[in-house]
Amino acid sequence: MTIHSKGTDMLVRLMSAATTRRDVLANNIASQNLPRYRRQDVQFEKLLFEEMQRGGTAKELEQITPEIVTDWETPGRADGNNVSAEQEASLVTENRIRYELYATILRSQQSLVSQAIIHDR
Repeated sequence: MTIHSKGTDMLVRLMSAATTRRDVLANNIASQNLPRYRRQDVQFEKLLFEEMQRGGTAKELEQITPEIVTDWETPGRADGNNVSAEQEASLVTENRIRYELYATILRSQQSLVSQAIIHDR
């Protein structure tokens, strides 16, 4: 028997996307001096939001996976690289805060389930 809710599964997926985003942002920072390098990002929350706006079903939401996308819109420097170390650092901080939020919510859910099991004995 599994004690998982769809919300728990979604939190795990959000945390996984945040972990992937952390790796992509770290790669951007490491590549900030490579000529013609274009920064990348991970789209997941935006895709989920768009599907929910369309009235997507739970099954359709489950099918959405994080996508690594290349940023072709941000202007590049003379060497063609469009990574801004300051912007990437800001995005790393934002991503860490999101991950910590998801982890806190997940721990709270697990705590509620544990308390319900303990008090049910």
